Amino acid sequence: MMMKIGLLGCGNIGHIIAEHASGFTITAVYDKIPERSQEIARISGAQAFDDFESFIRADTDVIVEAASVVAVWMHAEDVLSRKKKLIIMSVGALADMAFRERIRSTALSSGTKVYIPSGAIFGLDNLKVGRISKITRLLLRTTKSPASLNIVAKERKLIFSGKANECIKAFPKNVNVSVAMSLAAGQDTDVELWVDPAVDRNVHELFVEGDFGEAHIEVTNVPSPDNQATSYLAALSILSLLERMNDPIVVGT
Repeated sequence: MMMKIGLLGCGNIGHIIAEHASGFTITAVYDKIPERSQEIARISGAQAFDDFESFIRADTDVIVEAASVVAVWMHAEDVLSRKKKLIIMSVGALADMAFRERIRSTALSSGTKVYIPSGAIFGLDNLKVGRISKITRLLLRTTKSPASLNIVAKERKLIFSGKANECIKAFPKNVNVSVAMSLAAGQDTDVELWVDPAVDRNVHELFVEGDFGEAHIEVTNVPSPDNQATSYLAALSILSLLERMNDPIVVGT
């Protein structure tokens, strides 16, 4: 049987999921702006809901959050308590350790799971070695255009240097990647956030050192076709995760 998906958040990422649905069916959609959910309902054949309570009661197996950190804080525990699997795109919500432990506890007691897609980077699977063998350097260096952060800068400039759990408080919509890295490795990521007027795409550089050796990964994200603020790779990572959730052969996990 095909997985039944509920979309919590019907913006650009929701559109990409609806337009590329394969191996699963979207049965329910919800957004705080009804017009958005109604549009995706027309594309996917799903039922659009005007309120979260009706949405969460719908016949779904997996809820895909593609809305916001606030949406995760508001609704994640309700999703899990209904014994539905949850995919969280706005992983910055899990930077709050107390909230993360509540989510973990709710998932365990309900016998379900939370999934974090790789988002706008590569290499999260490999960072899991940090839970077994010590990682001595874990750094994310992100470079964005000043306009994307509503900052005026005439030259390359460092605007934040510190830990991921502090960076996400100052820039909640822009460094979900660092929180995903921290969760994968089991330790807080060092973050450098730069603005550079010479770039028109987000650039993420991962620097990792440990007993295993060294790694440097650089990813330049192409924006989604219909929304320059959204990484196309981030949307594709959700589709990739959905595709392999029921696959009997699991690679790189």
